[in-house]
Amino acid sequence: MYETAIIARPKRLLSGHPWVFSNELDGSPRRFTPGALLELRDKKGAFLAIGYVNPASLISIRVLTRNKEEINQAFFENRIRAALDYRRRIGIDIGHEAAFRAIFSEADLLPGLIVDKFGSCLCVQLLTLGMESLADVVIKALEAVFAPAAIVLKNDSAARTLEGLALEKRVIKGALTPLPRMTENGVTIEIDPMSGQKTGFFLDQRENRTVFAAIASNRKGDALDLFCYTGAWSLQLAKAGLDVTGIDSSEQAIAQARHNASLNGLDSRCEFIRADIFGFLKSGGSSRRYSSVVLDPPALVKSKTKIAEATRGYRELNAGAMRLLEPGGLLATSSCSYHVDRAAFMEILRAAAGDAKMSVRVIEVRGQAKDHPISLSTPETEYLKCVILEVNPKAD
Repeated sequence: MYETAIIARPKRLLSGHPWVFSNELDGSPRRFTPGALLELRDKKGAFLAIGYVNPASLISIRVLTRNKEEINQAFFENRIRAALDYRRRIGIDIGHEAAFRAIFSEADLLPGLIVDKFGSCLCVQLLTLGMESLADVVIKALEAVFAPAAIVLKNDSAARTLEGLALEKRVIKGALTPLPRMTENGVTIEIDPMSGQKTGFFLDQRENRTVFAAIASNRKGDALDLFCYTGAWSLQLAKAGLDVTGIDSSEQAIAQARHNASLNGLDSRCEFIRADIFGFLKSGGSSRRYSSVVLDPPALVKSKTKIAEATRGYRELNAGAMRLLEPGGLLATSSCSYHVDRAAFMEILRAAAGDAKMSVRVIEVRGQAKDHPISLSTPETEYLKCVILEVNPKAD
C-alpha cells in the first residue's frame, strides 16, 4: 500500500514509542519522499506500523497506526472521535459551546496535530511535515466531527522550523468576529487565536488555576500575577476575593487582560501593568508584599543545550517571587519546559528558596490538565509542572 521502510533497531518502536530516529533505520531516510506515508517492517519482513517520514529531521518517522489500514479521512475521524470519547469519559464537557484541548498530538495517537476548541471555533496547529502533507484530509475530518463555524490554522510554532516548514497563521473557515469566548470556573475569557500565544489561550493550566484560587481565597490580601498574559490566573484570584496586579511584557496581552477583567466586572480588583518581569524582580518588584504570587513563565528551555541557562533563569525568577511574599504567603510556580523534568524543577525551587533565605512548604505538585493526556510510552507528552508552595521567612 505504501513504500516500505526497514527498521534495523525496532526496540524503541516495539516498546510503544511513536518515533523512529534516523539511526534506527536500515539505510538513509533521504530515499523517501518528504512527508510520505511508509509501511514499517523489521529485517525479517514483519509488519510493525504505518507512519509518515521527514528525511531532513532527526525524528525520521512518526507512527500513525500499528494496524494495516488506510490513512484517509475515515481514519482521522475515528481518531478524533476516540480522543473526544476519552475526554467525555473523564468528565470534560465536550459540547458544542465548550472549550478544551481536543487533540494533543502523540498522546491522542495523532503526532504533530494540536487542536484546541473554543466554542464553535477550532484552532489547529500542524507541527510536522507529515501532518502538513495530510492537512486537507485532516481539516475535512475535523469539519465532519465538529461542524465548526470557524477554523484557524495557527502554524507559527518554532517546532515547524525544525521540520523545514514555513510559519503562518490564517483563518481557513468562517470569521473571528466576534472573537470566541469561553467560561472557566465562572469566569468569562475572550480569546484571540490569531494574535495570542500558542492557540490563543493556555488550557493546560485550567485545573491549576481553579485549585490555587481556592487555596488563596483563605488568605485574601493582595496577589501578584507574573507573566499574566491575558489574565486567566488574575481573574480567578480576583473572583476569589483578592486584589490582583498582573504584569506582562506584551502590551497586547495587557490590553486583552483589562478587557477580560471588564467582561467579568472585576476591573476594581485587577490592575494590569506592562513591564519586563526579570527587570521588575531585579528592582525588588515594589515595596508591597503579597499574600499570593503566580509565576507562570513561557518555556525557557527550547533544547537540551539551553538547560543550564534556563535553570539560572528559573532560579532567579522563583527567588525573586519568593522575596515578594508576606509571611505565610502562597506561590504557584510553573515550568512548561519538557527538558526540565519534575525532579529538576524541584531542585531549582530548593535552590531558589535558599537564595531568598526562605523556608518553604510544598502544598501540592500538579501537572497539565486532563485534556492534555500523558502517554506512558511517550514521556515527551508530560511537560507542565505546577508547584503550590507556602513560603515563610527562614528562622534565625
